[in-house]
Amino acid sequence: MDDILLVRERNANLTIIIVEHEMGVIERITDRCVVLNFGRKIAEGPYRTVAADAQVQEAYLGVA
Repeated sequence: MDDILLVRERNANLTIIIVEHEMGVIERITDRCVVLNFGRKIAEGPYRTVAADAQVQEAYLGVA
């Protein structure tokens, strides 16, 4: 993940697409994220907003 952070630092306007299920990793490296569940977008925005979304919690954290 340090490599991704370095690339972001050097290329501020670059969009990086990463598939990751570890929410801590996503929190560390993103300014904005899009969450897919079975190919359907269920949330988009800053990490804190997305992580607080009930659909995201159910799909990725197993919380109903």
